[in-house]
Amino acid sequence: MQDTTQVTPIADPQERNAWKTGFTPQAEIWNGRLAMIGFAAAVLIELFSRQGVLHFWGLM
Repeated sequence: MQDTTQVTPIADPQERNAWKTGFTPQAEIWNGRLAMIGFAAAVLIELFSRQGVLHFWGLM
């Protein structure tokens, strides 16, 4: 039985990290990276200040 799934690799590895807008794979990669940074920042704020993020910023 032959595998019919074909995956086309990105020709240039630097293309994966390009800053492109719109609904592109590169935009989704950057979206995920920035979301991870934001989540880590929120956890660090809560650990060091002993308050929630909204309390830390004075929103609650």
